[in-house]
Amino acid sequence: QAQLVESGGGLVQTGGSLRLSCAASGRTFSSNAMGWFRQAPGKEREFVAVISGSGHTTYYADSVKGRSTISRDNARNTVYLQMNILTPEDTAVYYCAAAQNGYTVPLVPTGYQYWGQGTQVTVSS
Repeated sequence: QAQLVESGGGLVQTGGSLRLSCAASGRTFSSNAMGWFRQAPGKEREFVAVISGSGHTTYYADSVKGRSTISRDNARNTVYLQMNILTPEDTAVYYCAAAQNGYTVPLVPTGYQYWGQGTQVTVSS
């Protein structure tokens, strides 16, 4: 019954920015790490970013480090991913996920228990 719903995806030009949101419901995830993953057609799902339950620890994939920021608002049970300087390589379906209890900041999908349905990000060349 816990649910994660992503929003904020869309079509953007190269060099543009997007802010993705992930709203959780059914329970609070304030004690769970929250992550973002993405999957392009024909490719495996890849890690993008993760933030600890407290919000004090973050990790980013090298492909987005320096131009992306993950954040969370536990009062709203929501996590965000700000992405800047987007390129066509960022085109993918972006998923948010809540980590399993006891996992700090997992970097692989197996560390997560709940997943959203994804939001499409398309970056035009």
